[in-house]
Amino acid sequence: MKLYHLIILLILLPIFLYSCKSTKETSQGVIHSKSKREAKKTAQDNSAVFINANKERILGNYEKAEKLFLVCLEVDPGDAASMYELARIYNHQRKIDLAIEYAKKAANTDPDNIYYQLLLSSLYKQNTQFEEAITVLKQIHEKYPYKYEYCHDLALTYLFTGNYKEAIKIYNRLEEKLGVTEDISIQKQKIYLLQKNIDKAIAELEKLTEAYPVETKYYAMLAELCLAHNKDQQALQAYQKILELEPENAYIHISLSDYYRKREDKQKSYEYLKQGFANSNLDIETKLNILLAFYTVNEYYDELKDQAFELSEILIEAHPNHPKAYSIYADILFQDKKYEESRDALHFVISLDSSRYIVWEQLLLTDSELKDYDAMAMESQRAIELFPQQPVPYMFSAIANYQLKNYEQSINDLEMGIKFVVNNDPLLVQFYSYLGDTYHQVKKNEASFDAYKNALTIDPDNSIVLNNYAYYLSLNNMELEKALEMARKATELDPENGSNQDTYGWVLYKLKRYEEAKEWISKALENHNEHNAVVLEHFGDVLYQLNSYEDAFEYWNKAIKAGEGSEFLEKKVSDKKLYE
Repeated sequence: MKLYHLIILLILLPIFLYSCKSTKETSQGVIHSKSKREAKKTAQDNSAVFINANKERILGNYEKAEKLFLVCLEVDPGDAASMYELARIYNHQRKIDLAIEYAKKAANTDPDNIYYQLLLSSLYKQNTQFEEAITVLKQIHEKYPYKYEYCHDLALTYLFTGNYKEAIKIYNRLEEKLGVTEDISIQKQKIYLLQKNIDKAIAELEKLTEAYPVETKYYAMLAELCLAHNKDQQALQAYQKILELEPENAYIHISLSDYYRKREDKQKSYEYLKQGFANSNLDIETKLNILLAFYTVNEYYDELKDQAFELSEILIEAHPNHPKAYSIYADILFQDKKYEESRDALHFVISLDSSRYIVWEQLLLTDSELKDYDAMAMESQRAIELFPQQPVPYMFSAIANYQLKNYEQSINDLEMGIKFVVNNDPLLVQFYSYLGDTYHQVKKNEASFDAYKNALTIDPDNSIVLNNYAYYLSLNNMELEKALEMARKATELDPENGSNQDTYGWVLYKLKRYEEAKEWISKALENHNEHNAVVLEHFGDVLYQLNSYEDAFEYWNKAIKAGEGSEFLEKKVSDKKLYE
């Protein structure tokens, strides 16, 4: 029986032992599962808070976000992500010290997270702690030795500290791995220029031309750098290489023209400029800008007039359907007083494109120079139809109709056009001045004088308005002392103007101050008015009042031969007697 019990015991013992072990393991498993659930529950709680914190940050509620991220850190003090987000918030709030503190914690907690390191280095640079930034960036560089943006960031930070040597080392190491690239060579060139090491800066661009021998932009960069540092021969060689590689290059001839112009080789400069202008690949806007940059107005229109004509003709050949080519040609013709040819060119411009207002204004000015008032009246009306809110065409129309004695139409144009004058006092004065003249012609003296008053309110020193106002007052024997004062002021403002001198003399005549009148009207005659019928007649009237009858008759006769005088002129001559 004992043996039986022993056997039973031996049989049951493994079962018992196994049962005890299972119970322990099960108990420990329960405990372990419980802590995992608690840890999982904690992580879930942190996660929910983190998500809410981020939501508030995205919405711009930084104070709420800050509090929630701090709660995350209470739950999990090792939460590097919350540290990182807090650093970003503090940086946004310009609390730079706190931002650095939390960025540093995040970077130390999770040193493998590149974004934490980059934020910390950025904050250090922002706070001008460049040495600390370099320390962080060097660690990044060790992990990513050939990542261009990180290398570039480290090199730039070295530059901030004036450590050009280390910056160059970084780029050299990168270049050894990646080969010659534009970005690296340009950065090194800039550093050498900062060091005033011109030869090494040039060498970097030469390295680019060797690595990419058919890329013309590197030759162009090399040429510009050499020119800037008086290495003319190297610059010329680079330009010639571009010409060899790309004979139709839109800018090479212009660059060579500029090169020779600056070295005062005018002939070569001009030859290359012509080739550049003939190149239809170079847009016309650039060519026009070059003209403005190369020549002053006086050079362009006087000393280099022949070149200006030739270049404008080349422009037309290269851009036969471009309005601006003909516009510049018309402008040159106008400056050379070739008004008929200029007008023909402007008409062609309008046939290509009638929407450019400035061309219409130039055309009307050309009509005015030609004194073609019929054309001026017609074309100003076309301009008004196209540009009804531009005041100047109304003025041209008014002037043309005044000359054609269509006074009512002239007044209508002036009254309409003046409504569109905005922030332009000189133009407004012109409108009032012409209104004064035109109202006088239709014998609306009150309206005429009001217009002159408005003009003088804006510009009290306008000699033309002063002269005309004074003259028309004297013709009507009105406010002669006021007229005298205005006429005197006009002669002071423009002392060599014969019209002003005649008006002043005429007002003196009206005041019966004949000797003084003779003196001033005599000056007017000397001032290129010896063929002016009005001035000749005035002088004859003065002489008659001074009892110099024969001389008076002589000047009245001269007035008749010169042109149109007063309504009494012929009667004065026939009767040899003064009529007023």
